[in-house]
Amino acid sequence: MAVRDIISLLVLAGIWGGSFIFMRVAAPEFGIYVLVAIRTLLATAVLLPLLLIRGSVREIKHHWFAIALVGMANTAVPFVLFNYSSLHLEAGVNAILNATAPMFGAIVAWLWLGDKLNKSAIAGLFVGFIGVTVISQQKLGEGEVSFLPILTALLATTGYGIAACMMKKWLQGVKPLVVATGSQAMASVMLAPFALATLPEAMPSANAWMNAVALAVGGTGIAYILYFKLIADIGPAKAITVAYLVPLFGIIWGVLFLQEHLSLQTIVGGLMILFGVALTTGVLKRKRLKVKPA
Repeated sequence: MAVRDIISLLVLAGIWGGSFIFMRVAAPEFGIYVLVAIRTLLATAVLLPLLLIRGSVREIKHHWFAIALVGMANTAVPFVLFNYSSLHLEAGVNAILNATAPMFGAIVAWLWLGDKLNKSAIAGLFVGFIGVTVISQQKLGEGEVSFLPILTALLATTGYGIAACMMKKWLQGVKPLVVATGSQAMASVMLAPFALATLPEAMPSANAWMNAVALAVGGTGIAYILYFKLIADIGPAKAITVAYLVPLFGIIWGVLFLQEHLSLQTIVGGLMILFGVALTTGVLKRKRLKVKPA
């Protein structure tokens, strides 16, 4: 990869790692549904002009039902679930649990699309889920957190896995920017009734507003643009490696800005998850060298 691409990858990981900080700060004041609605609306406002410039808005209408399902599985439901877990878990822990998405994607693809799971992938799933167990045991042992926030974070990443399979099955060939913009817009429509029914009684503080805007514009709108540019420049296989950097930045931002303290047991569990994801996605798989005859 060129230096420019490496910088883009680090910036993207930093933004997505910061998203868990933004949720942690803004969710208590806005509420779960209102914050997600603000996030999806502002993200749509960032992405829609680009789609208009490229003249691809009609593609949303053509694939509206599939895009709506992706919007529910990849945006509306996971964002709500992560907002809930952010009320109870540290940003660093949520960033670590977010890394399980490729594992659930592999399981859903095996069950639904018939994709094969080799021995390396099965071993990766086993190691990854042991890592989740290690983190869960640590949080439950503290006595302050129930298993429910951990479960909601895992259900959120399961939604990401389901959405990935939906896109593979129904939206192959559709431009990623079309799916991103359409799914954010559709999610905004789905969330509107819940957001209106749960409006906060008091106006959120300026700090909460800044974090909400940063979450929407940076963590969703700008991040999507960066991600799609990376896919175009270096390919999806290399672009997806951002998933391994997000937990690192989530932990760093949590320590720097929220004075979070992650235990050694949580960090060990996180490393096991990342190692399991690497095995599941084939990152650690050695390529066989083919020797051509002279």
